[in-house]
Amino acid sequence: MSPDFLFTSGQGTISATDLGQPITTPACEWPLLAQQITLALDAARVAGQTNPLLIGAFAFDPAEASCLYVPSRYKRGEKLAPTEPTPATEVEQTVEANRVISVQSTPASSEFQASVSAALDAFAQGKLAKVVLSRKLTLTLHQPADPKQVMARLMAQNPHAFHFSLPLGQGRRLLGASPELLLRISGGEVFTHPLAGSARRASEPAQDEAVARDLLASRKDHHEHKLVIDEIRRVLTPHCRELAIPSSPSLMSTDTLWHLGTPIAGRLNGGEASVLSLACQLHPTPALCGYPTDLARQFIREQEPFRRALFSGIVGWCDSQGNGEWAVVIRCGVLDGHQVELFAGAGIVAGSDPAMEWAETGTKLGTMLKALGLSPEVAQ
Repeated sequence: MSPDFLFTSGQGTISATDLGQPITTPACEWPLLAQQITLALDAARVAGQTNPLLIGAFAFDPAEASCLYVPSRYKRGEKLAPTEPTPATEVEQTVEANRVISVQSTPASSEFQASVSAALDAFAQGKLAKVVLSRKLTLTLHQPADPKQVMARLMAQNPHAFHFSLPLGQGRRLLGASPELLLRISGGEVFTHPLAGSARRASEPAQDEAVARDLLASRKDHHEHKLVIDEIRRVLTPHCRELAIPSSPSLMSTDTLWHLGTPIAGRLNGGEASVLSLACQLHPTPALCGYPTDLARQFIREQEPFRRALFSGIVGWCDSQGNGEWAVVIRCGVLDGHQVELFAGAGIVAGSDPAMEWAETGTKLGTMLKALGLSPEVAQ
C-alpha cells in the first residue's frame, strides 16, 4: 500500500498512513496550535506509540492554514534508492497524454516585472533590503496527473533533493523536490543549509563551469546570501553552545540551477529547544520572504495577486523527543485531477534585473514540468 505521506532526505525516509484529520490551525495562533499538537501526540502515546511523530507542512504566511498530522502508523526507513530514469518513449507518451489544454501565469510577465521594479524602488528608498517575489502557473491537462508517476520522476531527476508528498484533502496533493533544508536536529546536533543566489546551468560543460564561477564571484548574489546567513545566525546563536558558520558560501547544484549555499552546524545548549520550535522561529528566512521579514511579507501581500498557502512554507516531521527535519516548500506543485498549480520565486535585491528574475522563475518551474512529462517551455 502506498503511503499517504512521504518525506525523503539523505538521512532516510519517513512514510505514514492512517493520517486522520489534519490540524489546520495557522501558526499565528501558536498557543492553540501547540495545544492541539500536544493533545494529538498524547493520544498517539495512549494508543501505543512510544515516539509519535508530527508530520506535514506550515504555510508561508503564519495567518494561513497549516496542514499537520499525527499519523496512526508510520515507518522510518533508509534513504530511497534513486529509480531508473524514465525511458524516452515513456516520456513521449506522457507528453502526449498530459498535453496542456490551458496554461495561465499569475501574475503575467509584465506584472511580475513591474513588481520587481517596485521592489527596486523600495530598496533605493531604504525601505527593504530583499524581497522574494513569486508566480503561480495553473495548468489544465488532458489527463489527470498521476502523483506516483510524478514523484518517481522527481526522485529520478533530483536524487539528492528533499522529496515530499502530502495530502491536502478533497483529492488535492502537494508534491515537490526541494533542494533546501531549513533545519535538522538529531540528538542535540543542529544543521541547516540555506540557499540564496542562483544561476541557470548551461548544457555545455565549459560554459556551465563559467556560470558557476560567475555566480561565486557575484557581489549581488553574495549580498543576497549574506542577508540570509546573518538572520539565521541571529536566531540560532542564543540556542546553541557551538555554531560553525563558514565565512563564505560554496556552490551546490540541481539539474537546472547553480546555488550559493552555506552549511551551518552546531550543538544545542540543552533540552529546551526542539526542531519544531526552532524551525518556526527561523521560518520564513530571507531566502523565502526577504529582509526585514515583516516589511518583506507586507510587500508580498500587496504585490502578489495570489495566496501562497503552503508554497515557500516548510514541510517535514518531528518526533516527541525534539528531533526531525524540515525543508522549504519549493520546486513544488499541487495536483488536483486535471488541474495542476506550480510555483516558483526569485530573490530580488538591489541590482536585480526584472527580465532575468522572470526567466529565473521559469527555470525553477522546469523541475515540476519535467516531472509531469511536459516541456519547460510551458513556463515561458
